[in-house]
Amino acid sequence: MARVKTVTQPTGLSLNTIIAGDCVAAMNALPEASVDLIFADPPYNLQLRGDLHRPDNSKVDAVDDEWDRFASFASYDEFSRAWLAAARRLLKPDGAIWVIGSYHNIYRVGANLQDAGFWILNDVVWRKSNPMPNFRGKRLTNAHETMIWAAKSDQSKYTFNYEAMKALNDGVQMRSDWVIPLCTGGERLRTADGEKAHPTQKPEALLHRVLVASTNPGDIVLDPFFGTGTTGAVAKRLGRHYVGIERDPAYRAAAQARIARVRALDAEAAAVTPRKRAEPRVAFGQLVERGMLAPGEMLHSLNGRREAKIRADGTLVSHDVRGSIHQVGAALEGAPSCNGWTYWHFKKDGIFIPIDVLRQQIRAELTD
Repeated sequence: MARVKTVTQPTGLSLNTIIAGDCVAAMNALPEASVDLIFADPPYNLQLRGDLHRPDNSKVDAVDDEWDRFASFASYDEFSRAWLAAARRLLKPDGAIWVIGSYHNIYRVGANLQDAGFWILNDVVWRKSNPMPNFRGKRLTNAHETMIWAAKSDQSKYTFNYEAMKALNDGVQMRSDWVIPLCTGGERLRTADGEKAHPTQKPEALLHRVLVASTNPGDIVLDPFFGTGTTGAVAKRLGRHYVGIERDPAYRAAAQARIARVRALDAEAAAVTPRKRAEPRVAFGQLVERGMLAPGEMLHSLNGRREAKIRADGTLVSHDVRGSIHQVGAALEGAPSCNGWTYWHFKKDGIFIPIDVLRQQIRAELTD
């Protein structure tokens, strides 16, 4: 049975709430070392100069809000240093942060991130499958944004659900370039007059991948630039707790209404595949002790060309080779190493079954 982490709520931290106000002041008022993960979508400081129009002269609904305007790069850096310092104070020792940005700001944020003491783990390219074209035809189509994933320090034992990421990617190791479409259609929040509720609403698919990768059920996720609540909606659905900070009342109202409509998954559905090293250790000898496999019984490689006899102490013997399931498999194949759990099979009703099936049965008992 999947287990959801029991959260001891830090004094002064209300879970699953949206805090109204300035992000730096609000973060500084929260208890130190109280959150597991921060997802931050700060202003990009786009430096727009005038309106942007399509070839038919229609106006593009670009980001021209007051919150994205800064007098200079120096003032933007000052803002970045302030919120990053506040964010780092809030993270638990093994916490981590994701920051998303465009070419306008991500390099400046990245430098400030390192200066603040964070330890960068990856930069992830979010490649948009449906990007907005460059209407002026003077530059390449801006088809991606960059996310920086960083631990609180180089000593942090941060969460990374490697096996879950492989599962999301059809069993192949997840890469650092993610192809996900922009937020469109029914997911895009609209005002009563049909306008976008927020100009830079992120797709839930993006946050789903971030949270599955770097949190576990019951973790606390802070979003200091909450906007219309994508982080909160995905966190609620996946069984994580959220704390949002947003100063704009219209955005807060949209986020509250949106999150209220979200149905949380049950504990089993919200669980992620654990990293193999995190699973309970089971020795091959336990299968022998419990009679799941018997001394004298033969194990076979999947292709049927190799076989070995089980001994009473949980070792194998094949001709003049003796040792563990891993050592014997490697010796027979002339390989430097071998995963005996997947290499060796027992025969039942004429069918080869990997011995790992029996190991998983014992693990299931240990975690019930």
